[in-house]
Amino acid sequence: MKVLGFNGSPRRRWNTAMLLNHALEGAASQGAETELIHLYDYNYKGCISCFACKLKGGKSYGSCAVKDDLKPILRKVEEADAIILGSPIYFGVTTGEIRSFLERVMFQYLVYDGNYTSLFKKRIPTGFIYTMNVNQTHVEELGYKQNLKGTEMAMKRIFGASESLFVTDTYQFDDYSKYESTGFNEEEKAKRRKEVFPEDCKNAFDMGARFARQPNIS
Repeated sequence: MKVLGFNGSPRRRWNTAMLLNHALEGAASQGAETELIHLYDYNYKGCISCFACKLKGGKSYGSCAVKDDLKPILRKVEEADAIILGSPIYFGVTTGEIRSFLERVMFQYLVYDGNYTSLFKKRIPTGFIYTMNVNQTHVEELGYKQNLKGTEMAMKRIFGASESLFVTDTYQFDDYSKYESTGFNEEEKAKRRKEVFPEDCKNAFDMGARFARQPNIS
């Protein structure tokens, strides 16, 4: 049983990475082998529309033909039993690194057969952990969930299942006085970090544990 975590944040030890580590700890608690991959460590681009993965009888049919830093990671995805992606939300969507990664991961498996069936060889649980500075009210007002729903639906189509965890009103700086951030109340942010973020971490842990208990989606 192998559970992969993908950090789509440029920060290796902050909110998103912390939550992903808790999710992988949850998976490990059920006996899973885990690995956290920091996408910002790799040099790659999104899909280049070469369509080699769609060429009938082609040597790359069903797999991405681009040879770059992402190639060995795509092979790891092929063998994974569950996938958990984490990303901060920038202007209402995930980071460019996550978007480019998902283009490469998903398009290779998508079949243009009218039903958009998947060539991925099994059905596995997948999850998103989103972190954001805005509060829950702004999430609803700004339509974040609607913005992200399409990608989650695509993940479900390709891999078999998808769910999400929204972590809102996150703590961004160690010292807010050093930055132009008068729109935020540092004391309230710190209070939420102390009282609510641990529950977010528990929810991430539970996601990982749940995924490790149900590697095969019927």
